[in-house]
Amino acid sequence: MKRTLWLIPPLAALAGCASVGPDYHLPAEAALSSPYAQRALTPPAGGLTSPDAPAGQWWRLYQDEKLNAQVERALKANTDLRAAEANLRKALAQETGVKAEQGPHAEISAAMQRSRFSGESYLINEKMPVINVGDEGFSAAYQFDLFGKFRRAEEAAQANSEAVAAAVDAARVTVAAETARAYLRQCSAGHALAIHQRQLALSRRSLALAQRQRTAGRLTDSDLQRAQEQVAQQAAQLPPLEAERQTSRLQLAALQGQPPAAAETLPACDTEPALSRPIPVGDGRSLLQRRPDVRQAERQLAGAVAVIGVRTAELYPEISFGLSASYTGVLEDLGSGRTAHFGLGPLISWRIPDSGARARVASAEADSALALARFDGVVLNALRETETALNTYGQDWRQREALQTAYQHSRQLADDARRIHQAGRAPVQQSLDADRNLAQEEAALAAADARIAQDQIKLFLALGGGWQKE
Repeated sequence: MKRTLWLIPPLAALAGCASVGPDYHLPAEAALSSPYAQRALTPPAGGLTSPDAPAGQWWRLYQDEKLNAQVERALKANTDLRAAEANLRKALAQETGVKAEQGPHAEISAAMQRSRFSGESYLINEKMPVINVGDEGFSAAYQFDLFGKFRRAEEAAQANSEAVAAAVDAARVTVAAETARAYLRQCSAGHALAIHQRQLALSRRSLALAQRQRTAGRLTDSDLQRAQEQVAQQAAQLPPLEAERQTSRLQLAALQGQPPAAAETLPACDTEPALSRPIPVGDGRSLLQRRPDVRQAERQLAGAVAVIGVRTAELYPEISFGLSASYTGVLEDLGSGRTAHFGLGPLISWRIPDSGARARVASAEADSALALARFDGVVLNALRETETALNTYGQDWRQREALQTAYQHSRQLADDARRIHQAGRAPVQQSLDADRNLAQEEAALAAADARIAQDQIKLFLALGGGWQKE
């Protein structure tokens, strides 16, 4: 016994040695470490953005209580987000299970059977009697983590849990952005619908005037048909806009985990809400720290590096220390000294490494390289998405300003043409053409407003906020 127990202290000391396999650190060649990943973002002209730190709950910058309520409801009930949170609970449970593998394990057993042993197995040429046999015992074992297999497995499990947590944050970002996107699409559709309804009413008034003038012989049939065509064209614009508005409402209901019928209870919106201040964008460093997909990819890389240590540790022997005690024998004698036995001591097992074991290490190293490549891709994509969103937002805003100027001129021309026609100094066709141009300019301006609203959502999505609980 003394020869066995003296092994415990050195084994415990060895268990605290450094783990095999590489320790994780961010590679110097990673895209995140490059200077261009840390520089300031390129702001669009016109003061549309600011270098301030982005807001966590960015949708509140619109100061629209209906939008706030829609997003909060979606963040509480969205089915994809619920699934992501369930995955996180699963990952945390798996991490707890991996940590538990490092502790001692105990087992209690008890068995009873009525049996007859073979006489010849005991070199007896007689038939053995039928007896009641019992067995009850206790065993405990502790495996020394000499080469860090358990520690590396814990590192991998923890990195996986953190990656899944980042995936939950990414789901929150997506849910918030898609909810705001659907809400603004509803607003844009309502805005465009109101414009076309006004233009349709104006075209119908012009048609009524044209019909009176045709009756009076002041217009030809062709003039009247052109007025009727304009009414028909305006009326044709309404159904697609109605469909777009209803589609957005149905999407809002789905994002909030509600059936389609609930769309009828959602609040209406007929004008895109305006931002209360320029969009705060921060810089490249804060962007990459904030984006959940970047954090998720970095944690996946850390987990892949830890798995190399797990596979490397499998090349070495496993040493455990065990204790067992039991009673085995005839049921009537169970518990007596003659049925007792025990065991105490270390156990060394080693599966001699072959090409398959070393191939698993090589496979883990390849997985680590793959995770690094994916991490670099996520970083570069985050920067590209953000710069693209900033550029598109700026260019669409410039276009909107030009369309606003064109609309102002078109409205003045339409007013002038209407007054001249009502004074009898110009044919109705001139007024109809001016109204048609005005309708086209106003519709183009509304479409620009819709694009800018969606550009803002794309930029907020690229900035990666929305998962923080303020």
